[in-house]
Amino acid sequence: MPTGTVAADESWLGRWSGPIGFTLDGGRMRPGASGRDADLHLGGTVFPGFRDAHVHLELVDARALFAGGLDEVYDLGAGLDAVATWPSPDGRPVEGMPRVRFAGQFLTAPGGYPSDRPWAPAGSVREVDSAEDAAAAVREQVCAGSAFVKVTLNAAAGPVFDDDTLTAVVSAARAAGRGVIAHAEGPGQAARALAAGVDVLAHTPWTEALDDSVIHTAARSMLWISTLAIHRGPELNVAVDNLRRFHAAGGRVRYGTDLGNGDLPEGPNPAEVLSLLDAGLGRAEVLDAMIDGGAAARFAAGLQRFTWIPGTPPAADADFADWLAGARIVAVSDLDLAPDIERGGMQ
Repeated sequence: MPTGTVAADESWLGRWSGPIGFTLDGGRMRPGASGRDADLHLGGTVFPGFRDAHVHLELVDARALFAGGLDEVYDLGAGLDAVATWPSPDGRPVEGMPRVRFAGQFLTAPGGYPSDRPWAPAGSVREVDSAEDAAAAVREQVCAGSAFVKVTLNAAAGPVFDDDTLTAVVSAARAAGRGVIAHAEGPGQAARALAAGVDVLAHTPWTEALDDSVIHTAARSMLWISTLAIHRGPELNVAVDNLRRFHAAGGRVRYGTDLGNGDLPEGPNPAEVLSLLDAGLGRAEVLDAMIDGGAAARFAAGLQRFTWIPGTPPAADADFADWLAGARIVAVSDLDLAPDIERGGMQ
């Protein structure tokens, strides 16, 4: 493992640091060294690692997402055989793979979304036919290693849970120490998810403009995953307006793109970043949504790998969004601190 010091032109520690030095020891990198006489000058900007909180790894190549600059992903619907092949998010990083946290199967009403969709992989849907069946369905996901539970409430596409079954799923997840993420689509479904105690919406609501009372209540108890850039036209306008009001009310926003849903960039998505800025998030809030905050604490604990982007943040928003898409992931163990290394930045 390399030991020594590394310098960068900029880093994100929950704020921009300016020129900064890092120490390398035991395969981890921490801030604190002087950058003036560093063993290696990286140039560019260092981040603790970007995450996409809504992907489907049975529909997109995980290694391509890593190569595109994503250090961590949340899979929100997959078969239990598939999730068994993914690396543990809490273990040592696997070369060429993002860390993966997953929900397991889509939990839905009999005949509900996405059971009839040709894109839904075999075994990725678990129909829950009653409140009594809810505990068994949740237990199956937890035993497979799920970090959270995903339910679908898509009234535009078919049957949805009745209130008793939805409440039973949420209660079973709570008892197992798991949060609940909901796909809420169609009139009243976001409000139903909120009333049942769902923790996270997998998508910013886009099929209806939510009442301010729903927005303000949701902002006190829910987190929303953005997924704005999958929409166009009026649906995008509705989603951005809902998110703008949710954010203004103090709601927490997490960056996610629904990767696997159509032709989307396999890494940070400039269109998603620009839509978040349009919804009223500042650049710092967008970065926190991509990193989930705690950047300084993650650096202080020591990073085994980090995200690096050439150059420093551009002034214009469109350029900033495109710049983020240039992210790449660097393992500390791969840093070459040989005395004759070419200075002036990574190649």
